[in-house]
Amino acid sequence: MRAKKTIATLSIAITLLSLSFYLLDRTAGTSIPRSNVLNGSVKSAGGDVNILLLGLDSRRANDGSDLPRKLLDIMHVGSSSQVGGYNTNTMILIHIPADGSHAVAISIPRDDYVAVQGYGMQKIKEAYGLAKYDSELKLIKAGVQNPAREQQSRDVGRTATIKTISTLLNVPIDHFAEVNLVGFYDLANAVGGVQVCLNHAVNDSQYSGAVFPAGLQTITGAQALEFVRQRHGLPNGDLDRTHRQQAFITGVITKFRTQGLFGDIGKLQNLLNVAKKDVVIDSGWDVLGFLPQAKALTGGHITFHTLPIAGYALRNGQDVNIIDIPTVQKYVHDLFYPVVAPKPATSASGATKSSTTKAAKAAKAAKAISTAATNNGANGNSVDGSNIPCVN
Repeated sequence: MRAKKTIATLSIAITLLSLSFYLLDRTAGTSIPRSNVLNGSVKSAGGDVNILLLGLDSRRANDGSDLPRKLLDIMHVGSSSQVGGYNTNTMILIHIPADGSHAVAISIPRDDYVAVQGYGMQKIKEAYGLAKYDSELKLIKAGVQNPAREQQSRDVGRTATIKTISTLLNVPIDHFAEVNLVGFYDLANAVGGVQVCLNHAVNDSQYSGAVFPAGLQTITGAQALEFVRQRHGLPNGDLDRTHRQQAFITGVITKFRTQGLFGDIGKLQNLLNVAKKDVVIDSGWDVLGFLPQAKALTGGHITFHTLPIAGYALRNGQDVNIIDIPTVQKYVHDLFYPVVAPKPATSASGATKSSTTKAAKAAKAAKAISTAATNNGANGNSVDGSNIPCVN
């Protein structure tokens, strides 16, 4: 039961990229670091968009340099030489339909045990780091220096992660946004704090540093990182941490929607500065052109789910999540592409009994799919993005 995100969940990237440019110059969209890893990839049909958010658990900046020791201390995390690496501890796939009506986000638990091309069965979070490490060794041998070496080897890691997730879920990935560890810290500071809610008081001072009371509260800076990183002392471990990440994103979206950040040029500029420093997106993403479709996010019309887990096991000395691939693929497909009940055929005298019966059956099936997706026992309750949810 482990999964972080925090899409640096999760998720920060959508908020940063789809909202912060609203009142800024059109050149803002080109100032975010870009990657070509999705060039030539299969895209969604019919105007739908699937966006993968990756939270990278690295104590290094995008150029490969170590984050300042003072900042690491403030964030209550170890140095790059002690812990971390390049695990994608946050993975969230967001589906936005062509009409932008209601988005669906699915968190992928970081310890799901899956096939990674070239490396066999691994925790899904490790695909990035394994591929990056091998690539970096080759680049070092070739004499490539940073920041070029860091950028090129990270692209290999991104490619491995994107391919692993797309193959696992059997859906295309149209865009991606990657945020580093410090992203949560910078984002919470840039918007002046984020509201969250806890079901119970927590004290995790020994590990994540999270010490919070129960109830609704505003977190800033280091508190944001502590909030999304805690897993010790939570009833469901990493799965509760996944819900923390979802709740944090919801808090950011709520702040945009309710407190007029669109009209605050200073805060928008701060967000842009965060995105330029902490985020990488694919080169084919027209962020400004995406804004009309992002109304589902800006309006809070988004629901978060977590990929179901079949059980837990020990593999190569590590605790892993066992998943059933047909089950998770159907789970994702039912949420992204729900069955729409057909309208009953009518005649001069009105709807026929046969057509009415068929429509009723289709509606019942669609409702069953929705209920099963929301109440899946392994992932707990879904998180509604239209308000501030209370989580563990």
